[in-house]
Amino acid sequence: MKTLRDVKIGETVTVKRLHGEGAIKRRIMDMGITKGAEVYVRKVAPLGDPIELTVRGYELSLRKADAEKVEVE
Repeated sequence: MKTLRDVKIGETVTVKRLHGEGAIKRRIMDMGITKGAEVYVRKVAPLGDPIELTVRGYELSLRKADAEKVEVE
């Protein structure tokens, strides 16, 4: 299983499935990261956390802990 945390800078992936439950899953979905959405990894902070993404035409920063809950292909 490949997660959003494993994606390299400059890669574009498609969201396959969201893991987690309750408020965490809802928050990720509210950011626009839903099944079938294309996600481009723009850059990673110097210490590795957070990850900057482009989703649905806007920039988004996501913590590694949340990125692990997003399965991609």
